[in-house]
Amino acid sequence: MKSVLKKLLPLLSIAGFISCNNGNGKYDASGTFEAEEVIVSAEATGKILQLNIEEGANLAKDSVVGKIDPRAIELQKEQASSSVEALQQKTNDATPQVNILESQLQLQQRQIAVDEEQLKVLQKEQQRYQKLVAADAVPAKQLDDINGQVSVLKEKIIAAKTQLNVLHSQINSQHSMVAIQNRSILSEKDPMEKKVAQIQDQLDKTTIKNPVAGTVLTKYAQQNEFTATGKALYKIADLSTMKLRAYITGDQLAQVKLNQPVKVKVDDGKGKYRELAGIITWISDKAEFTPKTIQTKEERANLVYAMKINVKNDGYLKIGMYGEVLF
Repeated sequence: MKSVLKKLLPLLSIAGFISCNNGNGKYDASGTFEAEEVIVSAEATGKILQLNIEEGANLAKDSVVGKIDPRAIELQKEQASSSVEALQQKTNDATPQVNILESQLQLQQRQIAVDEEQLKVLQKEQQRYQKLVAADAVPAKQLDDINGQVSVLKEKIIAAKTQLNVLHSQINSQHSMVAIQNRSILSEKDPMEKKVAQIQDQLDKTTIKNPVAGTVLTKYAQQNEFTATGKALYKIADLSTMKLRAYITGDQLAQVKLNQPVKVKVDDGKGKYRELAGIITWISDKAEFTPKTIQTKEERANLVYAMKINVKNDGYLKIGMYGEVLF
């Protein structure tokens, strides 16, 4: 029996070497799968009122997943909004003063109208007396008196019309003066309204929205905890397409190109391999030293080039899983 075993041992060793070579040697490069991970951080400071996520859950883009206490920011917005409203109360109104001036204007216009009617009557009398004086029917003094009344009334009308123009100027001046005063006050309105908009933006950020579609990998915070702006809440990644980061030697660099389809083999857990389709999406333009865990076909290569291969995830690919590439 021992002699039979001695004869079989060399054969078993050769068979083992062949099987190992067949299982692990038929690939051009190998590496590990990774995904584009996004760490979602808080954009506001306060107590976490809600955080409706669980590790392993799939989240849609822009879905609401939580809420940070907005009360402090709401108070700031109320204060800023009140300041904007208070500005309106500080503005001056020209209406009361203008109403007084317009009343004086109307009185002056009515007085001018009365004086002009009276002037017409006096001018008729003046013409009549001119005829009577010419006929020596009345003394010339009576005509002189009427001429004097006509002159006085004309001067009065001229003065009244001048005053009318003054009132018009005063009304325009009042409007201009109030407008200038209000411009000075309302110049503060635009910055205050922008401040209100800025606070509203901060208020909107108290609602936690998921930025990308994917699967929650790690949850860093819990409901009722206090968070601050920039503090990580959870980590998410799109696992629908995985990236295999593999390494090739300088000799293999000429065999690959961007968008080149390749075959990717992964262990199926039963001693065999599953074959998946992949596309080369990135090739490093710089060489680097061989990683500690050799991931190239030629283990003695000093410099290697990294590349990324997109592989459609059938649900079995995981971050950190090994994969082998065939060009």
